[in-house]
Amino acid sequence: MFMRIAPLAACALLAAGCSPKAPQTATPVINDKLFSLTPDSLKVRAGIVGGELSGLKVVERVEEGTGRVDTPPRLSGKLVLRNLSSDQSVALGGGKLVYLDAHGQPIPLGAGRTQPQISLAESYGSSSARLEPGDELSRDVDVDFPEAALKDGALKDIRVQVKYTAQPFKREALDFPVSLSVKQARAG
Repeated sequence: MFMRIAPLAACALLAAGCSPKAPQTATPVINDKLFSLTPDSLKVRAGIVGGELSGLKVVERVEEGTGRVDTPPRLSGKLVLRNLSSDQSVALGGGKLVYLDAHGQPIPLGAGRTQPQISLAESYGSSSARLEPGDELSRDVDVDFPEAALKDGALKDIRVQVKYTAQPFKREALDFPVSLSVKQARAG
């Protein structure tokens, strides 16, 4: 029985090895298209909170040859917020970015895009962060960017909107009045 099956198995293996392969489709090459913002660092101040948005760049991923957008544009950078007050704490709520055109009007992100929110919370589940006088907070920014803003001259400003509440900051000291008396032990 083995003698009959062995030639059939050998023929099957030979046929499988000689059969034409299915054509392989080439994986499209995706390139990052980088857009620089000028200036790439912005410093602002609003009341007792100052901030800097730095390292700004926009990246869009495009398929080579066809120009098809694989990943819509995203803005990345770093946001640093500082409490400039010497006597008030600041409770930071949320933050968001607004992209403005040459007329000061917001540029819409487009369908299916996420509003550019910035989480300032100190930990997961927390809704705020607290900055004591002189403290600073740093967050990486990676948010959707409107495709319409990629056209030359379309973007005029990026507005960083941060919600914060100033709170009185007081250092208190507790004084415990004490006196020292020396008692001598009697010999005896």
